[in-house]
Amino acid sequence: MKGLKTIYVCSNCEYHSPKWMGKCPSCNQWNTMVEDVINVAPEEPANKRKSISGTLGADNHAISYDELEIPDYIRSQTGLDELDRVLGGGLVHGSVVLISGEPGIGKSTLLMQISECLGANRRVLYISGEESGGQIKLRAKRLGVSGKNLYILTETNLDSILKEADKIKPDIMIIDSIQTIYEEMIKSAPGSITQVRESALTLINRAKSHGISMLLVGHVNKEGGIAGPKVLEHMVDAVLCFEGEKLQSYRIIRANKNRFGSTNEIGVFEMTDKGLVEIPNPSEMLLSGRPKNTPGNCAVCTIEGTRPIIAEIQALVSPTAFPSPRRTSNGIDYNRLCLIIAVLEKRLGLKFYQNDVYMNVIGGLYLNEPASDAAIALALISSLTDKAVPDDLIAIGELGLSGECRAVSNLEQRVKEAARLGFTKAIVPYKNVEKRKIDTTIELIPIHSIYEAIRVLVSTSES
Repeated sequence: MKGLKTIYVCSNCEYHSPKWMGKCPSCNQWNTMVEDVINVAPEEPANKRKSISGTLGADNHAISYDELEIPDYIRSQTGLDELDRVLGGGLVHGSVVLISGEPGIGKSTLLMQISECLGANRRVLYISGEESGGQIKLRAKRLGVSGKNLYILTETNLDSILKEADKIKPDIMIIDSIQTIYEEMIKSAPGSITQVRESALTLINRAKSHGISMLLVGHVNKEGGIAGPKVLEHMVDAVLCFEGEKLQSYRIIRANKNRFGSTNEIGVFEMTDKGLVEIPNPSEMLLSGRPKNTPGNCAVCTIEGTRPIIAEIQALVSPTAFPSPRRTSNGIDYNRLCLIIAVLEKRLGLKFYQNDVYMNVIGGLYLNEPASDAAIALALISSLTDKAVPDDLIAIGELGLSGECRAVSNLEQRVKEAARLGFTKAIVPYKNVEKRKIDTTIELIPIHSIYEAIRVLVSTSES
C-alpha cells in the first residue's frame, strides 16, 4: 500500500525506530532521534537507488596495487591565503568541501569573496536555496565582487540543479546550503536526514565523475554539530568549521577533516563592512589590548599546524557563596581545567575549593594543546594570590598529575615567536633544554615541576 509513514532516525548512526526515544539503542547517544517522513511505496526507493548508483559508472573493477598511480592533485588558489592554508594549499580539483558554522557567522560572505578569485580562469556556479538573485548581487556589490565567470542559480530542486549544471558545465559549484536541497522522489521534508544524505550523495558523485570542485554549506544544530546525518561528514573530503562570536569581529576557520592537508591549521579573519579580512599575524591581534601588571593573566605559545600563535589566558578566582564552587571555562577544556585545579590543590595546598574559578582565552581561540598547562596554572595561582605574572614572561609546558613539568614539541619555534613579540623571559620544561641548546635571545627559565614555577612567580613579582 502506497503512502507516507513517520519514523524516527538517529542522526549519529541512522538507526530507525517507529517511535521517539531519548537514547538511541544502537549507538547509545542521547537526543539524536529526529522525526522523518518516508514513502512506503517499494518501487520509488528502488528507482532512486538506481539513479544514484548509476552516476558512479558500471565499469569499475579491481586494479592491482602495483598498477595504481599517485595522482597529481591540481589546486586552485581561493584568493584568501588563510583559507588556502587550512585547505592544505588551495582547493583541490574534484574535491568536496563542507563548510559549517553558526547562522550569521559569515559563511556566505566567505564563499562570495572566493568566487571572485576562483572565477578568474574557471567557471563558478553559485546555487542559493536561501536568498534571491537580487540579494546575492547586493552582497556581491558590497564586497566588490565583479562576477566574472560567476553564474547564480536560486533553486532547491536537485534535478533542476543538475540539469542547469549540465548546460553551464561549471568547474566549481557552491551549494548554499545542502539542508535546503531536496529530491522530489523522496517525500520527506528538505533538511531531513534522508534528504540531506541522498542529495549530498548525488552531488558528491557528480563532483567525482565530472571533476567538479564543490563547496557545500552546512547548517549547525543547537548542540553545535552539523545538521543532518553524521555520515555526511564521512562522505566529503574536507570539513571546515567557521568559529567565532557574532558580537566580535574575529573569525577562525578550523579543519576537522582534510584528506588533502593537515587538520591542525587554522585561518584567522576579521569581519568588516567590506567582508572578511585576513589576519596574517594572529599573535599581535590576540595580544592587543592586554592589561598590564594585572593578576590572573598569563601568555602562552601554542602551535596550530605549522604556525606558532601566542594567546592570552585569563583567570578569575573569587570566594564562593555556595557550598559547591562554580567552574567555568571558555576556550579551554572543562575537564582539563578541573584536572589542573586538582593538581594545584593536592601538590601546593592551594584552597581552590573555597573559590569560584572562571577561565577565558582571549579572541575566541580554543586551546586543546597540553603545552598550555603551565600558563593555565600560573594564571590560576596569580589570581588566587593576587600576584601579577610579569608582562614579559611567557609559560610553556605540560603538567602531570604529580606536578611535574613535561617536555613539549617545537619549543625553539615557540620561544622565537615570543621573542619576536617582545617577551624577555620564558618558563620552559627542563627536559627541553637539558640536552639541546636553543638559539634564542629570550631568557629561558627551565623548571622540573610546578613547585619551581610558583617560586619563579613569587621572585619575579617581588623584584
